[in-house]
Amino acid sequence: MHSPEELTVTTPRGPAAVRVTAPSGPAVSLLLLGHGAGGGVDAPDLVAVHDAAVAAGVRVALVTQPYRVAGRRAPAPAGHLDEAWLAVGDALHVPEMPLIVGGRSSGARVACRTATTLGAAGVLALAFPLHPPGKPEKSRAGELALTLPTLVINGDRDPFGVPEPAGSVEVAVRPGAVHDLRKGVGETAEIAIGWLRGHGWAR
Repeated sequence: MHSPEELTVTTPRGPAAVRVTAPSGPAVSLLLLGHGAGGGVDAPDLVAVHDAAVAAGVRVALVTQPYRVAGRRAPAPAGHLDEAWLAVGDALHVPEMPLIVGGRSSGARVACRTATTLGAAGVLALAFPLHPPGKPEKSRAGELALTLPTLVINGDRDPFGVPEPAGSVEVAVRPGAVHDLRKGVGETAEIAIGWLRGHGWAR
């Protein structure tokens, strides 16, 4: 694993911070990962997936949204998040390399909404928040209506709900885990890397 490269990417919503880690040897794919609404890219599940993916030949970029760079904890509106994410994706995407977009919670939603526009090959969604806690009628399942290969990893005790597999969307349920996916974080990373390998996006 090489030392991470810290980049600042100009977006329509202010500067985004991007930490890019290259694998040893040629990269098989590029994986963009975004953070949850109130958290950062140091969340345990993001760190575990990052480390395992880099070890498996994936170039990984951890993206910090402009509102977090500016020191705000309250998330920006969805449209603003998407605009910033698209700018980062455009700046980093190498045409001949498969692009996989993903993240946890809010970051997973951003990745789902923008995957087609970015020309992504697949989506990795960690702790996709299917609905607000206690409000199953406010479903966000429509954001998962993707034709791209998509892997959702959720805990079976997640108060935000667990999506159902449909079409190209696979769902891996982590027993005993809640929304933070801290329980069994190593296994979560193994599931993610197995999926990447299955599509030829990791060694």
